[in-house]
Amino acid sequence: MAFPGRYGRVRAAAPAVAALLLLSALLPACGRADPGDRSVQRLLDRRAAALLDRDERAFLAETHPSAGRLRARQREVLRNLAEVPLAAWEYELTGTGGFEPAPGEGRRLAVRVRLSYRLSGHDTGPATADQRLTLAERGGRWYIAAEHPAGDGPEPLWEQGRVETVGGSRSLVLGVGHDRRRLRGIARTADRAVPAVDAAWGGDWARRVVVLVPRSPADMAELLGDPPGSYRGIAAVTTGRTGGAPGGPADRVIVNPAAYGILGEAGQDVVLTHETAHVATRAQTSPATPLWLSEGFADWAGYRDTDRPASRIAPELAREVAAGRAPGALPGDEDFSFTGDARRLARAYEAGWLACRMIAEEWGEETLVSFYRAVGEAGPDRSRALETALREQLGLGPAAFTARWRAYAESRLG
Repeated sequence: MAFPGRYGRVRAAAPAVAALLLLSALLPACGRADPGDRSVQRLLDRRAAALLDRDERAFLAETHPSAGRLRARQREVLRNLAEVPLAAWEYELTGTGGFEPAPGEGRRLAVRVRLSYRLSGHDTGPATADQRLTLAERGGRWYIAAEHPAGDGPEPLWEQGRVETVGGSRSLVLGVGHDRRRLRGIARTADRAVPAVDAAWGGDWARRVVVLVPRSPADMAELLGDPPGSYRGIAAVTTGRTGGAPGGPADRVIVNPAAYGILGEAGQDVVLTHETAHVATRAQTSPATPLWLSEGFADWAGYRDTDRPASRIAPELAREVAAGRAPGALPGDEDFSFTGDARRLARAYEAGWLACRMIAEEWGEETLVSFYRAVGEAGPDRSRALETALREQLGLGPAAFTARWRAYAESRLG
């Protein structure tokens, strides 16, 4: 790798482009909530309004009186959210697990809930998280009696501790376990990334970015719903849905504090510009978009304003070319796995970057952007979409494009 933790990554909702950020499965053996029974949804609505109003008394009033430990945890959550600028906070009842008798206190009910929230001044659409609750009936009304882990889904940042908030001119940085000086530095870097991406991409996008900074790499994995250690050496990840229309689910850039922290200023600029490029291109990224193009474009945007030679940006690929092992094909999606060989991952990113750099140099930057958009808009069939975009935008078929890219790699890295 050019430097440790160089590679950012987009988490996309398209099945061919990694895993869904937001899990929509119901609890095992759960049925849909009875739409005729509004009492549970009314409880959730009252709870949401109380949190949005920062009304601790009203918020705790929806917690069962006997659930002392839960009430203490609810107070902690309110404190953790104190600095987070919320524009909306809503719960949707997505599933129930059936009624169970609770001796002396009426019924109990297991429910699945989807939280949707928006950050003031930044989110045009909601960020979401799944939750599991146990409700208990008392005196003819429902109360929240317990909260449970959502399973393999992501964990909200405020569940990990008190959230510190720093606003930049084009960014909002939310962190847990970090001093404001560090968060301000990340905000300044994100503020530089936004205009850099706008110069490379243009188009209709929010031109602002939200960055989450958890305490540790393990906490980062929890925010993404993945096992600990999944992102060791990965400086940052972007979450979101591919092909999202305006107002769709909000993107988040999640920084690995360990890997990001050992980078110099130039490396941090590249990483956050790369991630911000994923935010900008989200609506034009579809299941037809190969990872070599989405990651390659993001890297191209990140390195666009640098004067580093190609051999320094793509050292692993340069080593292969020098040894007479120039790649015969562009990398497949499987080559971008974080759990595989690190050198293979590095070569995949470098190959994608070099392909996008070649298009920008030989056909022009506007054509690179047009090509990216054309692939995403050409339909769900990847091979057909890619071939159509190559012929219409570059005048080449897939085989000719690959041969030209291979020759370009040999000439720039040999």
